[in-house]
Amino acid sequence: MPQNKPPRLKSKNPMKTLGRVFKIIFTKHGFLFGLAIFCILFAAVGSIYPSMMLKELIETVQNVIDGTKTIADVGALVIRSAIIFALVIASIATYNQLMVVIAQSVLRDIRNDMFKGMQKLPIKYFDTHPFGDTMSHYTNDTDTLEMLISESIPNIVNSLMSITVCLVYMIINSWQLTIVVLLTVVGMFFVIRGVGGKSAKFFMAQQRAIASVNGYVEEMINGQKVVKVFCYEEKNKQGFDKVNGDWCDKATSANRYANIFMPIMGNLTYVQYAIVAIIGGVLAANGRLITSGASAASAFALVVSFLTVSRAFTMPINTVSQQFNSIVMALAGAERIFELMDEKPETDDGYVTLVKIKYDQSGVAYQADMNDKSAIWAWRHPHGDGTLTYTELKGRVDLVNVDFSYDGVKQVLSDINIYVEPGQKVALIGKTGAGKTTISNLLNRFYDIDDGKIRYDGININKIKKQDLRRSLGVVLQDVNLFTGTVMENIRYGNPYATDEEVRAAAKLAHADDFIERLPQGYDTVLSGDGANLSQGQRQLISIARVAVADPPVMILDEATSSIDTRTEQLVQSGMDNLMKGRTVFVIAHRLSTIRNSDCIMVMDGGRIIERGNHKQLMEKQGVYYALNK
Repeated sequence: MPQNKPPRLKSKNPMKTLGRVFKIIFTKHGFLFGLAIFCILFAAVGSIYPSMMLKELIETVQNVIDGTKTIADVGALVIRSAIIFALVIASIATYNQLMVVIAQSVLRDIRNDMFKGMQKLPIKYFDTHPFGDTMSHYTNDTDTLEMLISESIPNIVNSLMSITVCLVYMIINSWQLTIVVLLTVVGMFFVIRGVGGKSAKFFMAQQRAIASVNGYVEEMINGQKVVKVFCYEEKNKQGFDKVNGDWCDKATSANRYANIFMPIMGNLTYVQYAIVAIIGGVLAANGRLITSGASAASAFALVVSFLTVSRAFTMPINTVSQQFNSIVMALAGAERIFELMDEKPETDDGYVTLVKIKYDQSGVAYQADMNDKSAIWAWRHPHGDGTLTYTELKGRVDLVNVDFSYDGVKQVLSDINIYVEPGQKVALIGKTGAGKTTISNLLNRFYDIDDGKIRYDGININKIKKQDLRRSLGVVLQDVNLFTGTVMENIRYGNPYATDEEVRAAAKLAHADDFIERLPQGYDTVLSGDGANLSQGQRQLISIARVAVADPPVMILDEATSSIDTRTEQLVQSGMDNLMKGRTVFVIAHRLSTIRNSDCIMVMDGGRIIERGNHKQLMEKQGVYYALNK
């Protein structure tokens, strides 16, 4: 099977990822986001109003002292400020609520899109990606994205607006001091860039490390019985220490730089404040800050106001620096989410579909209703010349000169030739890795062959739509997957439209009805934890019933009895014998007792068929099959 790909630790294009996040927000929640942005902008302007008001307040108080204004003017200024502050508080509350709604709605949509996209992915994706890594897309990565949308984006927009308003105010009032402030900010920018650049690369690595820990823990939980049986606890502890330590190292590296942001930026702000105060005082003393005829109080008010506005100008930069790490982590998570969403779906160029047909009085086939029980299954085959033919689904399968490799390098199957007539039972045996299960994967088109042909009722399976192809195949696997739900629902998984009577009939055919009726609520008994309260044999019987209710013409039994005891095997084998009647069957097995009555037995080794024949013929040859039976 293909090997897991090593994780990529560096972010490809953060700005592209951020742009894609905004595109999702604007596309689906544009009005709410626009309203939130308006509230953010109003709150940003209003929040720096006290700094800009300070000059006016000082001048008004001075005018009251001079007698040119009254105390009522001060009161009016205070009332105006109170109204603005109230509106700012309302705006902040409003945009916070809106961003929470937007964030949760976006995450809901993203999770839906991820899950829908995941249903379309080829089996190869799941063979090459650890479960824990895929699960982390729905947990850790979406958590960081939620923080980006609900907190970081509003803070960044607020900060940018505050910076803009402060800059305009400073330029209008004193271009000299504005230059001083901007020079100090440039110094801060280089600090942010230097420290932030070092931390950014570690946050992506941290997200990968979290996924590795999740995957390791999930594997250990699922495999606890094996761990206990082989006394592997101490070894597993060492393994967890390794992945957990790697996570610790990555997180430490990322946050080591992140945690020095605040002290550095805080101290640089005080340095800036002192520089502006000194230079502003010198300029005010020399009359460089005010026009001729203005009072000294105006110069003093301007310097004091400029100091507070410069702080208001720098504080958003501090906010941006604080949000920088969250943004980097969120973009790393978002990029991983988009990687999953951008995975190429399983391609399907098939145009032959599975339908039901009937014949009119003259013997001409016509398409019938899919729910018509009296109709027969057939392949609807449109041709390039515009004609249309129907081929009855009988279950003939031919593999002709089939070659296949998972990675394009190591050959797994070589020159495989298998010809199965409708209703025949064909068995594939051989050592592990001989290629038996790979043939099952190819029949289902989980993978496509490298060379050769596979024909189904004379039709190249590449021409058959994958969903229709798989609908015609019933697969009973060694590892049974049961889902949370009732027994009835789990059996109906094989045919969502099956009636309760059809489900019960399928269970009786599989010899599962007896034990199901003894369950606490019978067919309405809820199974959870992959049917942990059932025995392996009972779970396998439900699996057989699930295939029986689908009523497929072709069946693949992949090691279906290898993990159950001999007594249960007889019951399961009896259920499978009932199911196999009149169907084309591929049996992949280790236990030779289950395949002796096969029409043809094929012995595989190294991806090739080295012997073929029925049980009697192969025993007479006294070759590999004969040796396996001794």
